Amino acid sequence: MSHPRPAAATAACALALLLGLYLLPIGQRGLVGPDEPRYASIARQMADSGDWVTPVLWGEPWFEKPAMLYWLGGLGHAAGLEAFTRVPVALLCLCFLAFFYLRARKSFDCETAAVATGILATAGGWVAFADAGVFDAPLTVFLSSALLCILDWPRGERATRGGAMAGFGALLGLAALCKGLVAPVIAAAAVLPALAARPRRIAELLVPLPLAAFCLACLPWYAACYLENGTRFVSEFIIRHHFERFADSSLQHVQPWWFYLPVLAAFLLPWTPLLAALRWDSLAGGPRRRFLACWALGPLIFFSASVNKLPGYILPILPPLALLLALRWRRAPTRPLLAASAAALLLLPLAAALLPDALADGILRAWDRLEPGALAGSVTAGLLLGAAGIWSATRLPAGRAPVATAAVAAIALSTLKFQAFPAISAQSGTREFVEAERGHLLAACIGDVRRHAAYGIRFYTRNQVPDCERRPSPVRVEGDPPEIRQSMPPTGGGSGPEP
Repeated sequence: MSHPRPAAATAACALALLLGLYLLPIGQRGLVGPDEPRYASIARQMADSGDWVTPVLWGEPWFEKPAMLYWLGGLGHAAGLEAFTRVPVALLCLCFLAFFYLRARKSFDCETAAVATGILATAGGWVAFADAGVFDAPLTVFLSSALLCILDWPRGERATRGGAMAGFGALLGLAALCKGLVAPVIAAAAVLPALAARPRRIAELLVPLPLAAFCLACLPWYAACYLENGTRFVSEFIIRHHFERFADSSLQHVQPWWFYLPVLAAFLLPWTPLLAALRWDSLAGGPRRRFLACWALGPLIFFSASVNKLPGYILPILPPLALLLALRWRRAPTRPLLAASAAALLLLPLAAALLPDALADGILRAWDRLEPGALAGSVTAGLLLGAAGIWSATRLPAGRAPVATAAVAAIALSTLKFQAFPAISAQSGTREFVEAERGHLLAACIGDVRRHAAYGIRFYTRNQVPDCERRPSPVRVEGDPPEIRQSMPPTGGGSGPEP
């Protein structure tokens, strides 16, 4: 059964995503966590020094990741952007959503493309990492774009043997500039079903056109970095941050094998209930669906087998999963599950009220600190958003219901970001602390603080505050959250600490 194209709902959803969800709140939160300040520091150093080959963190080469995010951030810094690593990532994600929609429409139909794009664009994991200056979203964008180029290849389409194959190789090469060998591994998992049926088809992926495009995209940087840094680059980046990261617990990100199951459920929110609609024929009903299923399952299985696990590793699961859910909806709409997804929006305003304190001190303390007025306001806003989502899910035509629900989800997520981000920045970041204490910080040293605070202070002061072990000072940054503390002078006529 066909339905009219949901043009108005799609346009409203796209506008809400563009203005409210991805771009407008991006400067309301300072850099948080240990990774954002480090990566932003490296990007700024690249732009300031003009050395776009070797990543340098506070005077030392840093080979944890390749150069793509640093290049994007360096260009953003040169352009005068405040959030110079985040804005390029957000723009990449927005451009990918447009490509994702166009590619899905070409391979399937308008309704499937609109539903899949709505699901992906408002999935919690996608929204979170589109607003973070880290490598996970750029990797997902380039890798997913590469695989979308060959979406029709499993069916033996000859059209994928020309420009699409060159695009596949080039984009896969750009993905390899985000996280190294991870991109080819995930791509190999996606093409596995087609190769299992016809092993000789591997030659189509290794012919000169895609192979040359891949090499031209990524090998110049790898070669240049090796020539500048020698075996240190190989031992640190290839061996330590590929093979040891997979098998060695020394990197301190050890998690149980089932770690990604709850992570995936959280990443897909509010659409997680739709997973219950997937059936075997949804995953194996034709070459393209098997391709999408293996694309989604590959990262889940691969990273579950890894010793070290971080949530962002499985972000590449979301684009194929959104397509599979949309295809299932197109074939057999399940309104109760869509209504359950809409009902999840009830909790977003409450989550916005709790999130800043929860990140700083845990959910129990955050709940104890929640004021009655804030609780009442969150419940009221949640009821309004949930009612709007449930009405969209249950009353609109099947072709429009998921897209309209996605528009409500975009508004709810935008509200969460505008409400929570300033408080998150103040409680979990260091931008506001540095702005308030800049005069004292230049005479201080960094003592016993959490590493994300130390990295943030170094970023916002351009590494002008040393560690106390390197340069002791009576003025120290201590505590969680960090604060300026004055050491007591020694008694008995001493003249203070030795320089």
